Amino acid sequence: MVRLLLLGASGLVGGEALRAALEDREVEGVIAPTRKALPLHPKLTNPVSPELESLLSAVAGWSVNGVICALGTTMARAGSRAAFHRVDHDLPLSFARAAHEHGAQAFCLVSSIGASPASRFFYARTKGETERDIQYVGFACLTILRPMIIEGDREENRIAESIVLNLAKGLGAFLGPRFKVNPASTIARAAIDAIVNPKQGVHFVYSPELTARS
Repeated sequence: MVRLLLLGASGLVGGEALRAALEDREVEGVIAPTRKALPLHPKLTNPVSPELESLLSAVAGWSVNGVICALGTTMARAGSRAAFHRVDHDLPLSFARAAHEHGAQAFCLVSSIGASPASRFFYARTKGETERDIQYVGFACLTILRPMIIEGDREENRIAESIVLNLAKGLGAFLGPRFKVNPASTIARAAIDAIVNPKQGVHFVYSPELTARS
């Protein structure tokens, strides 16, 4: 049985992962720290704080053995590169270290296609730095998901992503599997599987494999 720490439960992929985890018989309980309260559920523990960093000291008492990180933001919402880096790099790394220190051995990171610490693009470079640094934490089982375009109902309106998503869907018949959209529910299920059925070592799951699961 798994006690899961889920980061980003109020987001698109994180919300799908939360629903899947609460329905999964192999998941004993879910700890999902958020800035705003989530709906109540008997399997859910929902620590709430406007600053998630303030909850790091509580990780020791959560007794989790697996972590899914679906934290993420946009530059527009973050307001600055420093704020973006904090959400997409610093918070995932801090919770990863705390969870590993207190016994978690499986970690799944929802990253992005093109992630590389050497990228010229700040978004991809930040994602790549997060992937790199979490590999140094020491998890026995680490899965990194690299979807391309994520499909699903967002609470916020991301105009640029909507344009790209509609183009990709319209050209779906002509694009290879590497460039097809990945439903948020498929990504979430892959993340749950990575924790419920962990594999030793570091494993990358790319967009074509996620497409094949859809």
